[in-house]
Amino acid sequence: MKEAMLYERLEREKVRCNLCGHRCIISSSKKGICGVRENRGGTLYTLVYGKAVAVHVDPIEKKPLFNFYPGSRSLSIATVGCNFRCLHCQNYDISQMPREQGQIVGNDLEPGEVVSAAKRYGCKSISYTYTEPTIFFEYAYDTAKIANHEGIKNIFVTNGYMTHEALEMISPYLDAANVDLKSFNDEHYRKVCGARLEPVLDALKDMKRMGIWVEVTTLLIPTVNDSEDELRGIADFILLLGPETPWHISAFYPTYKMADLPRTSANLIRKGREIGLQAGLRYVYSGNIPGDEGESTFCHNCGKVVIQRWGYQILENHIKDSRCAHCGTKIDGIGLLSV
Repeated sequence: MKEAMLYERLEREKVRCNLCGHRCIISSSKKGICGVRENRGGTLYTLVYGKAVAVHVDPIEKKPLFNFYPGSRSLSIATVGCNFRCLHCQNYDISQMPREQGQIVGNDLEPGEVVSAAKRYGCKSISYTYTEPTIFFEYAYDTAKIANHEGIKNIFVTNGYMTHEALEMISPYLDAANVDLKSFNDEHYRKVCGARLEPVLDALKDMKRMGIWVEVTTLLIPTVNDSEDELRGIADFILLLGPETPWHISAFYPTYKMADLPRTSANLIRKGREIGLQAGLRYVYSGNIPGDEGESTFCHNCGKVVIQRWGYQILENHIKDSRCAHCGTKIDGIGLLSV
């Protein structure tokens, strides 16, 4: 139990949580939409502080981040809970546990212990991931501050539904984020995710203004968000963030409450990638199709491969001092490897 950050007290022992775009007004003895923030007598508490439900060492490419310290390892942690209820969530067993099962589980792991583990396993970064880092903000914030002091980078893998206030608070310690832009349609967000589109777009703009390295992921779901108009809308928005912003287009597989839909074909992913490149984005990646050329990073000037990948593994690297070894063009990113 730890008092929450970013909330205000209202009359009759109610509180307003200002952590995410829902801005829940919570009565005493009730929880917010996330299921892990509870009002007790007019004080809001986080119920998941230091309660890690998942801890793994992952390749940074699994986040996915392809232009941020490629080839490095990231200690990935999560607690239970989420402020979305995505019908296709692949981690629904832990993300929806507080709401669907009324349970909060996890192993005690203090922020300093998380940082020590990252150092012990030679991780360049810590990723707050698997569920939604916004809902375990206090835990992530305290961990990120220690990690920053120790020279370890911090990454949010997020649905992007945090408020400006939350981003402003974490930004001095947040180095990168992969943000799910699940659709460019507000109705999709409301029906499939239980949220709205606009707060996600606002958070992406805020992150770019704050100097956080941003990569965007869209899970392409057949018949749901795979129209050319929608893909062009997403590509055009990312272009406004900056042509250097990588876009990962990932293949869907049936799960949770969308188990009756087909898998995403490789051709559909490639079509989406072509739309992104035609829009003017420099780095558009194919996700969940091992061996596809879209897994690799290409120089946006000469068109040659500068980082060749197979899945999460780097096979070849042709970057020198953050520049294409073939033509000398600067490759956008942070911590790019050199030959």
